Order: sequence, then C-alpha cells, then structure tokens
Amino acid sequence: MQGSARLWRHFDVWLLAAVVVLTIAGVAMIQSAIAGNENLAETVPRQSIYAVIGLAVVLITAAIDYRLWGALARLLYVVIVALLGMVLLAGFVGFGAARWFNIGIAFVQPSEVSKILMILVLADFFARHRHEIGRWRVVLRSLTLVALPAVLLFLQPDLSTVIDLGIIWLTLIWAAGVPLRRLAVLAGIAVVLVFVVWPLLAAYQQDRVASFLFPDPEAQFGETYNVNQALIAIGSGGLFGKGYGHGTQVQLRFLKVRHTDFIFSAMAEEFGFLGAVAFLALLTFVLLRCLRAARHARDPFGAFIAYGVAMLLLFTSAFNIATNLNLIPVSGVPLPFFSYGGSALAANLFAIGLVESITLRHKVIDL
Repeated sequence: MQGSARLWRHFDVWLLAAVVVLTIAGVAMIQSAIAGNENLAETVPRQSIYAVIGLAVVLITAAIDYRLWGALARLLYVVIVALLGMVLLAGFVGFGAARWFNIGIAFVQPSEVSKILMILVLADFFARHRHEIGRWRVVLRSLTLVALPAVLLFLQPDLSTVIDLGIIWLTLIWAAGVPLRRLAVLAGIAVVLVFVVWPLLAAYQQDRVASFLFPDPEAQFGETYNVNQALIAIGSGGLFGKGYGHGTQVQLRFLKVRHTDFIFSAMAEEFGFLGAVAFLALLTFVLLRCLRAARHARDPFGAFIAYGVAMLLLFTSAFNIATNLNLIPVSGVPLPFFSYGGSALAANLFAIGLVESITLRHKVIDL
C-alpha cells in the first residue's frame, strides 16, 4: 500500500487538470454550436458520457504499468488490422466512407483508437531495435508495420488518418535516432507517392484539394462555402468575441459542421482572439507535459509512447486549425478534446492515461 501511495504521488495533476478543462470547455462549446437544433439534441449528453468514461479510462490506464503494453504489442497489431478490416466489411457507411461500427447506442470509429495502438506497436518496435535503427532493414520493417493499416484506412477512405499514421511513424523513427540522410531519402519517396496516390483518391477528396487550390468565392455549397463561413466567423470574433451563445455565424447556422470540423471557428467567433489564444496556450501546456514525461521516462519504450502522443495531438490540432484558417484543404480531422466525437475523445483520453502511467513510473522527475 505504501509503495502504491508513493507511486501516485507522482501523478501529473497539472496534465489531468488541463485536459479536464479542455474537455469541459469542449462540451460547453458543442452546446453552444448545436443550440436550437433538435436533430442534434443528443450530441451534448453523448459527449458528456464519453467524457466521464474517458476520464475514468485515464485513471485506469495510469494504474496499469505501461510496459505491459509492450508485451502485448503483437496482439495489439492483430487487433488493429482486425478492426480496420471488419469496418470495411461490415461498417456503417456515412459521408461516402465506411469508418464506423453501429453498436445501437452509438457509432464507434476504430481508426481513432487504432492510432493510439499504433503508437504502442511502433514504440515497442523501435525500443527493441534502437541500436540498429541506422539499417535500412529496420527502417523498412517499421514502415511495413504501418503499411497494412494505412492501406485499410485508405480503402475506407480515410486519408487524414493515413497521414496521422505517417506522422506517428516519422516522429518515432526520428526519436529512435534514424540518421538524417535516411530521413531525406524517405521524404523524397513521400513526395513521389503523392503523385502516385492522387489518381486513387475518391472524387470528393480530389474535389477538396481542387476547391482549395482554385476556390470559388461565390460558392453556396461545398467545402469552399464552409471555409468561407469559417473565416467570416473567426474574423467577426474580433479581440474579445461576441459572447457565449451569441455568435451569429454559429447561432444562425451559416457555419456548417460547427460542432465537429469547424468548432475552432465557432469558438473564435464567440470568444475572440483572446479566447483562441487561451485555448492554444492550454493545449500547448498539455503538449509540454507529454514531452516532459518523455524526457523523464524510465526507458526508451515509455519515451517513444509519450513522444508519439505529443506529436499526434500537435499535428491533429494543427491540421484542424489550419483547415479553419484555409491554410490546407478540408481534412475532417477533429480538434483534440474539443470537437464532437466520442471515439476521438475516448482515444485521446486513453493516450493521456498512457502518459500518466509513464510519469508515475519515471526515472527522475522535476517540477
């Protein structure tokens, strides 16, 4: 009991507190975004339930020694492939993609949890092969691990999650110490693959890129319209915002999918530039606590997990916000802890639980 008490003294309360604030603020923002829309009446209760369950998952995951996941890495990989394969065969089709399981009370998106499980799989692989990471054989084997889930995701189609897997792989192979010349060669291969993959993209994915490169400012529908309304919402928020529940683009429903893809724009309109900065500051604090856990991890496996979680949160946040600012084509990536989506929220909270588990079993710690 005393050993357990000493262990929990190292629990990162600041990390959990920041995540709780982000999650509660996200639920509140979703409430404002869907106000008056009876078709979305169940959105806030469902997100709240996922939040409560997810916060319990943080504590349960923190209590489990993270090194256990390394012993289960091969099994986790089988689970990833099985889930992504099953959703292709029997998944619910919506918005032109088969990404969800309909379990009656909710829709579950396996790709969200698969990203976190792939962090565990790759972290275990790189931890076991870190002394030979400079060999092409090891680099290619790690890439092979990512390739099968990536292909299954591409067939859904879910290009944004394919990109997420690529980011996770690049982050961990960099953290493992791959020579820069290897990274340069891989970057060149990635550029070539863009041209190879383009003809294989679904029509709506090609349309998103085309509308980004050649926008129609007078479009009344489609991705150009959504982005234009998002920019209007952000700009009209000014410095202090229009106030909670008083954003005209949000409340008058000019801004579409405002509780998911464009929730950042909704927040910026109602809370202004200062509100957006406060959100980014809190999210940055979460990222720094994850990097702190990586720096003080007991072993490379723990460090790789924490690095993977930090970079996944960073890039998914960057993609979502860049979409809202019309800096990249619409990607459909949710804003971590903020956008509506139970699977994404639960997966991100599971990831925070992993970071807490690493912190509890640290090597050396500081404030």
